Amino acid sequence: MFEGVLTALITPFRDGAVDERAIHELVERQITAGVDGLVPCGSTGESATLSHPEHRRVVEVVVAAARGRVPVIAGTGSNSTSEAVELTRHAKEAGADGALLISPYYNKPTQDGIVAHYAEIAQRTAFPLIAYNIPARTASNIEPATMARLAELQQMVGVKEACGDLHQISEVIARCPDDFCVLSGDDALTLPILAVGGDGVICTTSNVAPSQMVELVRAFRAGDLARARAVHQKLLPLFDVLFCETNPIPVKAAVALRGLASDEIRLPLTRLSEPKRERLQLVMKEFGLL
Repeated sequence: MFEGVLTALITPFRDGAVDERAIHELVERQITAGVDGLVPCGSTGESATLSHPEHRRVVEVVVAAARGRVPVIAGTGSNSTSEAVELTRHAKEAGADGALLISPYYNKPTQDGIVAHYAEIAQRTAFPLIAYNIPARTASNIEPATMARLAELQQMVGVKEACGDLHQISEVIARCPDDFCVLSGDDALTLPILAVGGDGVICTTSNVAPSQMVELVRAFRAGDLARARAVHQKLLPLFDVLFCETNPIPVKAAVALRGLASDEIRLPLTRLSEPKRERLQLVMKEFGLL
């Protein structure tokens, strides 16, 4: 259902508030660059520090700005199942095309608990859902056998995989139906995951280099492996520097360096440290982004 490059949008702030004008401008740049979808209110969108009214408003603004030109997959995850249901219902009512839900964090549910969490949301929302497996943030891993169980749920249409284990991701692809989309959650693993049968990437890097990420994925899907490898290798320094501190600290700094939005970020995250900002600026200049 969802494939290609889907940008995990930053949430721009100005003077402590969500900068709606900047959101509109960012969405327009993304669509012009050819991305295949937009994902507001994920980790890159600082969902953890958005109030519920802000969260809902960001989804509404992105849906309005996209105007149906590309799918909008709203981040609606929570470690509270009932809260995730409410956020997902709102995304559906706002006109989003699907929802991305992180596996419950902090609670550390069992594998049965993870299945029950997604099953409850699916049953109560009747909306296309993408699971998000990122053990580094959740302290639990959605195992391949569990993912296969999730894929049996009618509303579960895919997964954003950020476990960092290509063997595990390969097993997920092998166990799940062909129409269950497997999207990379690690920008640097986009090409390897495509190579083992993945469908694309929910991407942080495309906030600043959307056309290059689109080129990488489209080259691979067109069978031009040499071109895909060349773009991947060119992007490696950018992948590295955009994750030199906790996401989305570096990518917000990169967006600000391009003059697209402020690098304002909410505590407990802080702005990029000066030595790493200098390194980021150098990499971006070498890449032709400044």
